[in-house]
Amino acid sequence: MTRELHSFPGGLQMPTFKTLSDQEMSILHPLPERLILPLQQHIGIPSQPCVSIGDKVLKGQTIARAFGYVSVPMHASTSGKIIDIGDYPVPHPSELKAPCIVIESDGEDKLFDIRPTNEYASVDPKELQDVIRECGIIGLGGAGFPAHVKLNEGVENAVDTLIINGVECEPYITCDDRLIQEKASYVVAGTRMIRHAVQAKHCVIAVEEDMPAAYAELEKLIDDDIELVKVPTRYPAGGEKQLIQVLTGKEVPSGGLPIHAGIVMHNVATAAAVFRAVTRGEPVISRYVTVTGLVEKSRNLQVLLGTTVKDCIKACNFEADENCRVILGGPMMGMHVTNPDVPVIKTTNCILVQENIPRLPEMPCIRCGNCVDVCPVNLLPQQLYWFAKTDNTEASQRHHIFDCIECGCCSYVCPSNIPLVQYYRYGKSQIAAEERRRDGADHASARFAARNERLQKDEREKQSVKEEKRIANQKEDKQSYINAAVERSKAKRALNKKTLEDTNKDD
Repeated sequence: MTRELHSFPGGLQMPTFKTLSDQEMSILHPLPERLILPLQQHIGIPSQPCVSIGDKVLKGQTIARAFGYVSVPMHASTSGKIIDIGDYPVPHPSELKAPCIVIESDGEDKLFDIRPTNEYASVDPKELQDVIRECGIIGLGGAGFPAHVKLNEGVENAVDTLIINGVECEPYITCDDRLIQEKASYVVAGTRMIRHAVQAKHCVIAVEEDMPAAYAELEKLIDDDIELVKVPTRYPAGGEKQLIQVLTGKEVPSGGLPIHAGIVMHNVATAAAVFRAVTRGEPVISRYVTVTGLVEKSRNLQVLLGTTVKDCIKACNFEADENCRVILGGPMMGMHVTNPDVPVIKTTNCILVQENIPRLPEMPCIRCGNCVDVCPVNLLPQQLYWFAKTDNTEASQRHHIFDCIECGCCSYVCPSNIPLVQYYRYGKSQIAAEERRRDGADHASARFAARNERLQKDEREKQSVKEEKRIANQKEDKQSYINAAVERSKAKRALNKKTLEDTNKDD
């Protein structure tokens, strides 16, 4: 039975440029001399180092442990020696430096003692979830959300449909396409493992219509337990909420999660990583990365995490200079980086090199409405632009600024060259900062109130002790007075008795 497909609002048809990099087999990137591994490679709390400078480590060995529930461990990408734990440039728009573990390779690439999970179908879903967490698996499609959290949602809630997302909708990026063509068996087997982990009733693997080779490879392995679907090529069809709408007709409500609609979604690369983790015990230490654009030979590389962007570009016969710009990700949602020494991390799916053309000047909004027509979330981009620009955080929230997926469709069609997404990111950051200030003020107020209550309690206790002492002293004084009176009375009686006896003797 063919699944009925639906549509989502807005979106764009645009050149994909995928044939630059998806026509040839991926190549294994040479082992670097040094690997830089940021402790923050996913949404949530960074992992915490469990090694020290000078320690020798093996490939796949845990070098940083998860810290909190929304966190995963990090593993050594190769064998070698820990030569530093400190701040290094990381993938970030503001050239941020962050804590990293640096490994000097010993060239042996010797593997740590890892263990598979036998007969996964008979393993309790919770145990499978733990295996996936301990192998450091996150959403490898770009979002970077720890996979075990979604799996736990599935364990605790009834899951109707598991969707494995192979819809690589952004131009230039072909790492998932290439992964499917070369490792379709990993994707299909990993899909079945995830399905067991969330106990989903139905399972769908979705790819775009412009991925015929990937579709053909999956089709060879699909059975009745998994539905394989082609979706129309339209950006951003691979967005989580957009793909859910296309496949099921359901709309995830504002502020809601897919699980609220009985759906869990994972990326095809995540499914392949789950297969490696369960059948071999392999943690996430490498990934497919598309290197494309101005490079001499666009290819997909299999890259160890911690390899620098510069090394990846060199592998494609190109040297980055001031005449080009480097984008991590695609041209629509990617991140511009000025330092090519930043490392490849778990969420790095593409390195795009483009000519460094100056931005056209921003002009006033002409209220054309193009941005409204292409918004895939049915927002009012023009209104949000004004609210963000004027720091009207209340109005921005009222118009659902956090529902914006920052796909860039509005900026792409704006005839005034307004970088709308940048304004929305700014607006979100202002709201977040305001909430932090408010939370900080509320926290300070709560601490002040607690301190006053504590001081008042201490004062009440002091007064209570004083009152008890006063009462005790009063009782003691009264008793002393009574005792003294009794003694005086006794002394007086004794004196009277003696006087009486003396009088009787005289008589």
